[in-house]
Amino acid sequence: MKTTSKWIMIFILLLSVGLAGCSGEDSNKKVIGISLQNFSDEFRTYIIDAMEEEQKKHPDIEFVYADAQNDSSTQKGDIENFVARGVDAIIFTPVDTVAAMDIVNMVNEADIPLIVLNQTFDGADKAAAYVGSESIESGILQMEEVAKLLNGKGNIAIMDGTLGHEAQIKRTEGNMQIIKEHPDMKVVKQGSANWSRPEGMDLMENWMQSSKIDAVVANNDEMAIGAIMALESEGKLKDTVVAGIDATPAALDMMKEGKLKVTVFQDAAGQGKASIETAVKAANGEEVEDAIIPYQLVTPENVDEFAAKYE
Repeated sequence: MKTTSKWIMIFILLLSVGLAGCSGEDSNKKVIGISLQNFSDEFRTYIIDAMEEEQKKHPDIEFVYADAQNDSSTQKGDIENFVARGVDAIIFTPVDTVAAMDIVNMVNEADIPLIVLNQTFDGADKAAAYVGSESIESGILQMEEVAKLLNGKGNIAIMDGTLGHEAQIKRTEGNMQIIKEHPDMKVVKQGSANWSRPEGMDLMENWMQSSKIDAVVANNDEMAIGAIMALESEGKLKDTVVAGIDATPAALDMMKEGKLKVTVFQDAAGQGKASIETAVKAANGEEVEDAIIPYQLVTPENVDEFAAKYE
């Protein structure tokens, strides 16, 4: 009995040492916190897919995701939790580009590398790095093609995303730069549809009642698709140029059907992949720099090339 008890005690001791060792390994694992504006927007789902694929290359790092659900206070709370946990790096897409500086300051004070993803803002240069595109470029590319299709003249309706978002501000600013270069083009309607297909449809239905519109230029594809649905229901689509931004699969299908004339490809997969690569470097104490991923114009002539990216 004494011998049996001795071996039982040895077994328990070895087991406890083994468990302690495992616990030590887990506690030493680096952690990257990821706070995203939302998980539901179609474009953002492609960013997340690419992030999750890239993180498979780093099994030694834990990735913790938080959905802000378009609420800035929720996002601030999520990032406060990351800071309290002492994560090794943070990636975030800001809900509110004004409140974003409070987050930058908080994370910098905690000496945690912060990677701003997809949406830049005044003061973003205080973060460790920005990964994304330059929104103004997409608005310029978009409106240049619309101007070409209209031969430099016509009534324009601009469909804004959620007001105050960096992408809304800069994409529209790019649109306006090109409109100013064409005296025979004028904005007759402008309003926000909050990046939403249903709201884009509702807004277009209202606009059609009071104005002749030659082109609808939307800050993203979802609103453009909503506008197409409204125009089509009234038999006015064939007389109206509709343009979007993002080149989502749904938008590319609409283009193949001849309904959407212009979109601009924003490389969601490229941004997602680069954000993880950058955050991993930062978490490992390496120096990081901005990763600017260019926009590309999409028209019926090259739509198949971009559709292939989603296959």
